[in-house]
Amino acid sequence: MTLLTQTCRANAAALDAGDIAALLPQVPAWTIADGKLQRSFAFRNYYDTMAFVNALAWISHHQDHHPELIVTYKECAVRYNTHSAGGALSDNDFICAARADALYAQRGGA
Repeated sequence: MTLLTQTCRANAAALDAGDIAALLPQVPAWTIADGKLQRSFAFRNYYDTMAFVNALAWISHHQDHHPELIVTYKECAVRYNTHSAGGALSDNDFICAARADALYAQRGGA
C-alpha cells in the first residue's frame, strides 16, 4: 500500500528508526531534522505560494494532521511530527508528506 492511498489515523504510534528508514525513500525530497520530517517548496510568486498553502491546509484539515508552516514570498517550509506520539514521527507524517508532494507536482512546482 502506498502512502497516497492511506489516511491518517488518530493516536498514531511513534515509529522506530527502522520504520522511518523504510518510509523515507517514499518521500525522497524530505529530510529529518530536529526530530521532524521537513521539506521546502519553491514557487514563482506569492500567489502560487499561498495557493499551495491553502490547498495544503485543506488536506491537513481532512487528514486531521497539521504541519508547521513557514511561509515567505516564494517558499513554504513544511514540518511534520505527531503530537499524540510525544512529538515523534508517525505514519501520519509520511502520509501527509506524500500528499504535499503530490499537490506540489499537480500544481507544477516552481
